Amino acid sequence: MASKYTFSGHESFPCKSLWLKKGYDFVVAGKDFNRPEAVIDLGVGKNMVSAIRYWLKVFGITDSSSEVTNLGNYLFNEKTGKDKYIEDLATLWLLHFNLVTIQEATLYNWVFCGMQRSYPQFSRERIINYVKQRLVEEQKYSQFSDNTIRKDVSVLLLNYVAPQKSQNNEDYSSLLLDLDIIRQNKEDKDKTYYFNEEGKREVPKEIFLYALYKVKGIDNTISYDIIKEKLSLAFCMSDSETIKMLHQLSADYAKFLAYSDVAGIRQVQFIKELEPLQILDAYYGNI
Repeated sequence: MASKYTFSGHESFPCKSLWLKKGYDFVVAGKDFNRPEAVIDLGVGKNMVSAIRYWLKVFGITDSSSEVTNLGNYLFNEKTGKDKYIEDLATLWLLHFNLVTIQEATLYNWVFCGMQRSYPQFSRERIINYVKQRLVEEQKYSQFSDNTIRKDVSVLLLNYVAPQKSQNNEDYSSLLLDLDIIRQNKEDKDKTYYFNEEGKREVPKEIFLYALYKVKGIDNTISYDIIKEKLSLAFCMSDSETIKMLHQLSADYAKFLAYSDVAGIRQVQFIKELEPLQILDAYYGNI
């Protein structure tokens, strides 16, 4: 359980499509977000400078010390980066998985892996009330600020929900829109939303396998319940979709893992270790 949760830092800006590459290059060049020149170097306003720094961290492109991570280099290195300009849908799923699971931005984990279980359809107020309830249950209610949570909810929805009435192209520049993972109910005056389990973009099997190895820890087995809690919900996948994925991975990567369902006990057994970036190579090496 986290001692402190984070619901701010984005300065009310969703993550724009080119910000991660721009921020990565800025950090690699040894530049400092706190210096006045950052506004000029990044070509954005002061608040956006802070927002770019925030999104780099919560997506796992930089760590808590603002150092570039292995994944950051893997994706965005100018010479060897696999998807420098985030043109592949798999990269969006990979970034979404990081955002939800590393929990530097608390709301994303709580919404996808918590609230989704009970509220597949929801309103903004439902999210706010869910956060309030969680903080009360965990005796952290002093961390609740209605204004802060409302802004965080608005940014989350801007990250995922395509606008129904757009004023300009900027409305479609949020990084994660193409996942189509949350939709707004059409012609809904109350503005309710739903997790788009059926119509979302397909999760590539290598991204799911990468996520599976990331969450398994040091154990050689992982139960289906844990997979559902940490992966199916994060990716908005149904039971049938998840089980189909596990069967496919068992067939395609039989040297490394096996899925079994014996006497009602469903689990994945890991036969051989795989480095997470090696798994990504299996995808990005073939595109």
